[in-house]
Amino acid sequence: MDTNGAHVGRFGLWGRGSRRRAVPNDPGLLAAAAEHPGGSVAEIDPTHVDDPNGYVPPEAIRGAWLVDERGRLTGEYEENPRHGMPQDDFGKLSASDHWLGWLGDDPAAAVRAGIEESLRAQVADAVVEWVKILDTPHFLTAGRPRSEDERTLLVTRAALAAPFALSVRTARHGRSVLLGVFSWAAVDLAPPGVRRDRHWFDLGVGLDWAAERLGRRIYAIDGADDTAEG
Repeated sequence: MDTNGAHVGRFGLWGRGSRRRAVPNDPGLLAAAAEHPGGSVAEIDPTHVDDPNGYVPPEAIRGAWLVDERGRLTGEYEENPRHGMPQDDFGKLSASDHWLGWLGDDPAAAVRAGIEESLRAQVADAVVEWVKILDTPHFLTAGRPRSEDERTLLVTRAALAAPFALSVRTARHGRSVLLGVFSWAAVDLAPPGVRRDRHWFDLGVGLDWAAERLGRRIYAIDGADDTAEG
């Protein structure tokens, strides 16, 4: 049985009843249980995750074992109804009430394509298996008043920074699960300018880090050098 010591909180994680099973003689699982008395530990499906100590998508969790207050497995096991192939999740982007018209009719598809384009710029045969936006992106929008109506703005530039987890496959490196922030800025969105776009793909950084730089990056497209932050 393939397990890891991921602590997944109190039992009842998926709101369904548990079943009793024979406790597996797995040293890693037993050690994880000892570290999390009164909680539960996850059983990770290695089909979808190569490093169970890194980011684990919810679908890669087969189920969870209940741990008693002394850190021992009770034999109670709850299956994860979501277990299966990890899927894209752009809910944090789609649920935003921020204006996303600059991304076209399908903002989620546009952001996914931008992420894949950024990866293929580094490795030509990169294939993105799934992408999950982990938090509400940071947005910037700038514009100028419409000449005929000073109460409304004509958007001239826009940007976002979206924290992500994703799985990518390449012929040379196989599958990798990556964490970071994808940033996208577009300028000259209103005529008579010619629209220009730029992406940044930053690994191992947080949203605050990327949000702090987004204000500079949205103007870097005008000619300033931002390569040290890209």
